Amino acid sequence: MADRVPIPGGRDVRATLDGPADAPALVVACPPHPQMGGSRTDSRLTAVADTLATRSIATLRFDYGTWDEGYGEVSDAVAACRWARERYDRVGLFGYSFGGGVAILAAPEAKPDALSALAPAATIGDRDVAAAVADVVVPMQVLVGDRDETVAWRSVFEAARERSATVECVDGDHFFVGQRDRIARTVASWLASELEAESPGGP
Repeated sequence: MADRVPIPGGRDVRATLDGPADAPALVVACPPHPQMGGSRTDSRLTAVADTLATRSIATLRFDYGTWDEGYGEVSDAVAACRWARERYDRVGLFGYSFGGGVAILAAPEAKPDALSALAPAATIGDRDVAAAVADVVVPMQVLVGDRDETVAWRSVFEAARERSATVECVDGDHFFVGQRDRIARTVASWLASELEAESPGGP
């Protein structure tokens, strides 16, 4: 299934819905920086979505509305999670790069059941993502590449480690060239384990 859906919330946010039509859980996926070509078609987002589908979990990949220095983009993620919460029993939130920072900033208001950030940016506009980690109260995963020199990820990684999140630093750059399937499996497996934990018929 791949349906295109508008996300209500006052901004022009378009999304693609992937995965099984009867999925009890969905992951909202936040794309990289829109001013640098980031979109819902990003290969890391699609790889995670494809892998989640094998676990019977749907994914909503969305494009941000008009550029708003990070503030509107965070609101877009919150709106997407609200859309998902009205339709699914369990909702996860995932973001890559700029989208990882957006996901962390959005989580306190979006209230997902689990949050995964891949190579998250340390700042979104004038907002400190590492400081926002303390406000995340749901299970959290942060996965980074040790050779990533594209974003300043270390402060976010350390903040996540200090709050006992699931953290992993792998051999790779910001783009995880040649490793996207492996990274997708790592992210999707963690999200699935969290979202399946309280699903009907789950353990």
